[in-house]
Amino acid sequence: MKLAEALQERADLNRRIQQLRARLDMNALVQEGERPAEEPAELLKELDGCIARLEELISAINQANCTVTVDGATLTQHIARRDALTLKIQAYRQLISSASGTAHRATRSEIKILSAVDVKELQAQTDRLAKELRELDNKIQQTNWTTDI
Repeated sequence: MKLAEALQERADLNRRIQQLRARLDMNALVQEGERPAEEPAELLKELDGCIARLEELISAINQANCTVTVDGATLTQHIARRDALTLKIQAYRQLISSASGTAHRATRSEIKILSAVDVKELQAQTDRLAKELRELDNKIQQTNWTTDI
């Protein structure tokens, strides 16, 4: 199994577990003399199986991420860099949005509001970071599709 396939299965299992939890919740109580729409014992058995499989996948994925190296760094290090870049880009874009707003003055006597940052330079820096993020994400995805676990 490829690492990318394991990641997809993990995502599917997480969704399935959430659905099973919701179904269990809906069938936990019934009116006296009535039967639940679905048997909680069967749902629990299915939930237990999904969680056991998820545990296996998480272990295999984490092991691969810690041992597979690309360009001198582990996948874990690349993923951490990707997450940090994503946060940085989001913060920069928010700052650009705030600093780009213009305050309209009705008269010349009103206080003039100016940007405290160089929006053009910050935008260029954000664009460079976004390119780095795209290239890093492509590298991670490529590795995910070529790594067996």
